[in-house]
Order: sequence, then structure tokens, then C-alpha cells
Amino acid sequence: MRRAVELRRVGYAALALALSIAAALLVAETAGAQKPVITDTKPIEVVARPIHGFDRQEIDRQQFGRLKWRGGLVLSSLAEEFGGFSGVVLDDQGRRLFAVADTGAWLSAEVSYDGTRPARLQRAWMGPLRARDGTPLIRNRDRDAEAVALAEGSLTNGIVLIAFEQFHRIGRFRITEAGPSAPLHYLELPPEVKLRSNRGFEAVSVLRGGPLKNSTIAFAERLKDDRGHHTGWIWLDGKPRKLFLKDIGGFDISDAAALDDGGLVVLERGFNWIEGFKMRLRLVRPDEISAGAVMQGDVLFEADMRYEIDNMEGVAVHRGPYGETVITVLSDDNFHPFQRTILLQFTLEKELSTERGEASD
Repeated sequence: MRRAVELRRVGYAALALALSIAAALLVAETAGAQKPVITDTKPIEVVARPIHGFDRQEIDRQQFGRLKWRGGLVLSSLAEEFGGFSGVVLDDQGRRLFAVADTGAWLSAEVSYDGTRPARLQRAWMGPLRARDGTPLIRNRDRDAEAVALAEGSLTNGIVLIAFEQFHRIGRFRITEAGPSAPLHYLELPPEVKLRSNRGFEAVSVLRGGPLKNSTIAFAERLKDDRGHHTGWIWLDGKPRKLFLKDIGGFDISDAAALDDGGLVVLERGFNWIEGFKMRLRLVRPDEISAGAVMQGDVLFEADMRYEIDNMEGVAVHRGPYGETVITVLSDDNFHPFQRTILLQFTLEKELSTERGEASD
């Protein structure tokens, strides 16, 4: 009986949250509301409150399908530009974080741990993404950054890819400790992404292993073919070639992160007025990925509002101190007072990164 009451309470909370967010989004769309604009690079303070358990009813639960809970944080800041994060990448050790927001802002920070649990973000800076002439991106259609991936080097001396929606493009940016440069150049666009503003790039990654190592791969959020499959592209010899991911339950693709073996972790999200947000993590094996392929992948875990999730938009992968694969997921709070910027971390057992299996709850 107690369990049933708790579940009903979670259901009522999810409904209230869903209605609140839907109303806010409708008002914002109708009014053409502006999100915060950042024009200068500046240090900010980030407050991190721990999430002790991923399951709201069973706080001590550690295993979720094929994922093991490491820990999570609710992040906040007095900086008005903080929020709206849609893409994230961590360095190889999971110590340095770089995120992009749909406001045209970037965030860099150092992640500190208590053991293996994420504990805080330190030495955080925010700044504007810039146009080719070096000026900050200000117009809404220009600054809608949705995904980021490390293409070369490190987050203090390397190249990142940043994908944008509305004014569709994927740019290469040099990155240092001071943040990203103006774009060096843009990838050749597939013709399909020019059709509609909300069917552009939502996920981008660079394959880290296998025969297609160093190839860029990207997915649209809602663009499907006539079979109902999600549409993506892989760049071979600089040219985008289509590939597809089978749809499961009408979720949208939010992001993707590359694994060392050449596979991918794909983040998907769902939302409706009754149930609120949902999140799914899917593992795509290296041998599934090729131009023209229809990929299935394996569901690692699917979460709804019974769990500590929000509008989960960004995913990153790094190696833990014992060689384990660590998956980090970051949310977009839409600058809504009833939403949260949350960072979640899970371990994917090393031997599971290429084997097939069914997810369980």
C-alpha cells in the first residue's frame, strides 16, 4: 500500500511538472521570449547539491538495467546565463567538463569527486560561442547550439565539433583553457537538414575506434525516413552519408557519445503531459555502424519520473580510475523555475560495452 501511495505521489508530481512546463513553453513560443545572451567570458560559481539515489523510492538501489549508479548533482548558479545546456563532453579522466547551451553560451569547469561520486564543479567559466568574425552569437537562430564532441587533442588544447539547430551547421572550433575560438570551418551539410528548423542536428560525435575511427557521426532530433527510422549521417571522405536508428516508442534523439571500441551510446528523451519526462540510453555496437545501415542497438536503461531525471539532453563518456566506462548525462532546464540542471553518472561494466543483452528494471 505504501509503495502504491508513493507511486501515485510521483505520478501527480510528474503531471504537475508536465503541465507547468508545457504551459511555459507555449507562452514562450507565443511571446517569442528571449533567452539570456552572454557576450563576455567570466568566472561563475556553481553550487552542487548531491543526488543520493537515482530511484526516488529506493535510494539505496545501485543497479539499473546494465548501468550502475555512481552519483549525481543538482547544479545551480546565480549567473543568469547558467542553464539551457544541450551538449556535454568530458576529458579522458572525467575531470574537465565542457558544455554548450542553446543560448549560444559555453561552460567549462573542473569536476571533483568524493571517491567515484561526482561532488562539485570548480573553477567554472562561461562565455559566448562566436561567429567567424569573432563576434558573439546573439540572434536566436544563430546561437542554438545542441551538441559538442571532442574531435582532436584535449579540452585544453584541441578541436571540438559543435552542432547547431535552426541555422543548421556543424563547426570545428579550436579549444584551449580560455574556451573555444571562432569556427575554423564547417562540415558539408546533408540536404535533408535544411528542410525544417526543428529537424536539424541534435547529436554529434566522433568515432573513437574500429574501421571508421575518427569519422564524424550526427543525428537529427525528429527527422525520420518513410519507415519511421531516425535519420543520421556519417561523414566519409568529408561527405555525409545517411544511416538510420530504429525508433522505439517515439522517443527523440538527444545526443550521442563515442566508446573506445567504436560503438556509441545514444541518449533519447520523451515527454508528454501525463507522464512528464522520460530518458533512455541505448548502446550501438561497432559492427552496426556503416553508411546506409539501419541500427538497432541495445537498451541499457529507460527512466521516467520515478527516477531523478529532468529534460536530459547531453551525454558524454570517459574512463574511470579502474578502466571502467563512465556515462555522464546532463539536463537542459529550459530556464524554467520548476526544472533542474542535473548531472548524472553511471558505470557501464567493461565487458558489457560490446555484448548484446536485454535491459531490465
